[in-house]
Amino acid sequence: MPAPPAATNNHSDRWGSLDNPLFHWSVICLWEAKPAGFLEKYPALITGFFFFMWYFLNVIFNILNKKIYNYFPYPYFVSVIHLLVGVVYCLVSWTVGLPKRAPINSTLLKLLFPVALCHALGHVTSNVSFATVAVSFAHTIKALEPFFNAAATQFVLGQQVPLPLWLSLAPVVLGVSMASLTELSFNWTGFINAMISNISFTYRSIYSKKAMTDMDSTNVYAYISIIALIVCIPPAVIIEGPQLLQHGFNDAIAKVGLTKFVSDLFFVGLFYHLYNQVATNTLERVAPLTHAVGNVLKRVFVIGFSIIVFGNRITTQTGIGTCIAIAGVAIYSYIKAKIEEEKRAKSA
Repeated sequence: MPAPPAATNNHSDRWGSLDNPLFHWSVICLWEAKPAGFLEKYPALITGFFFFMWYFLNVIFNILNKKIYNYFPYPYFVSVIHLLVGVVYCLVSWTVGLPKRAPINSTLLKLLFPVALCHALGHVTSNVSFATVAVSFAHTIKALEPFFNAAATQFVLGQQVPLPLWLSLAPVVLGVSMASLTELSFNWTGFINAMISNISFTYRSIYSKKAMTDMDSTNVYAYISIIALIVCIPPAVIIEGPQLLQHGFNDAIAKVGLTKFVSDLFFVGLFYHLYNQVATNTLERVAPLTHAVGNVLKRVFVIGFSIIVFGNRITTQTGIGTCIAIAGVAIYSYIKAKIEEEKRAKSA
């Protein structure tokens, strides 16, 4: 699942107008607004715009996120900031009526809490991985998420997974194994946390199916973000609070200055929330097969751009392993989407 409810400086110089508030507000308004006139006649243009923004925001988030960790290695605190900025964005959106806030009751809250809990755990562990290993390697490990999804479907939900799906996962496992053996940035903290995030997001998908609601996806994601923020604050305070007060904040400010430090945290949180929201909006506009292929290509873009921007050195075996893993995910996504389409066609 790319984002509930239905997935990682000198950036002002590198990305030009990204620090311009008018740029961010125009981006927000474009996908919150409904198409009209010319765009109504050519919906493919809007769909293309959503894909572009999904990729763009995801790449920028991952790059800026890693740049922050290079001078401020506190993933629990940064995870809280990601969610906090998103929650503030949701509250402002509700205030101006874009979208109108949907009421929530205790029954829906109980359904969403397990989803938000898994979202929080997966988000934090992903960030621990991003902070400790190369972005490209972290995303290679996260390519194993379909394997955990298939295992949970078969052994937790008791639903039979077709043999072709299992076979398509073999290159994913092989590729990640090859990449891990010779990855120059490998460490167990990053690897284990990336694996935990895979498991967490798998259970998030399971609980999301049980928490299906008539509420629109934007409101559901807003409530999940609020709950996840509340869940993430205590461990951040306990694990990193003393270090942050002693030297963490001061060290970061000494390295990049207060203004850049605060602006980096704000923008990385904004990009995190918006790319998740756009991923959800994109899923609503396209068929599952199209979205699955798009999700694979997104990971290719993130891995490729992170290697270029950070100049990560990778061994030949790691490069080949990464390509094999991504190819396996593409095959798996294609087969899975085709099977789901056939099921819908038979039930229609």
